[in-house]
Amino acid sequence: MSAAADKRIVRHRFADALAEPVSHYTDAVVAGGFLFISGTLASDASGKLVGAGDVVAQTEQTFDNIETVLTRLGASLADVVKVVVYLTDIADRAAVNSVRERRFGESRPTSTLVQVGALVHPEARVEIEAVALAPTIPPRSVP
Repeated sequence: MSAAADKRIVRHRFADALAEPVSHYTDAVVAGGFLFISGTLASDASGKLVGAGDVVAQTEQTFDNIETVLTRLGASLADVVKVVVYLTDIADRAAVNSVRERRFGESRPTSTLVQVGALVHPEARVEIEAVALAPTIPPRSVP
């Protein structure tokens, strides 16, 4: 990566609040005026899945994790412009949508929802990634 690109891309990892990534990625990246949040599961800070067997509880925890990233970077769900929702069972769409409607309120981001064969945690039923507008003054990167 060039030195110029390195200054325009800021990576954020929130080890005190979010589980350690299971692969080579970070929690969020600020670049080009946007905040990109990695696919997020319903894990607590220790990596334990919250709400095993309960897609609503998992969706709530997943949004809690997304909001943690947004808040720490000076944004909120109202700043989210796109979400991608991965479900292991498309029949869970209505239950997940009820949580989305309540969490986003009148802020309706663009969205893609797909069914997948499996997620990285065998009991996970939902994973969500998000893109938001970055704050005007980007906060410093957190190791």
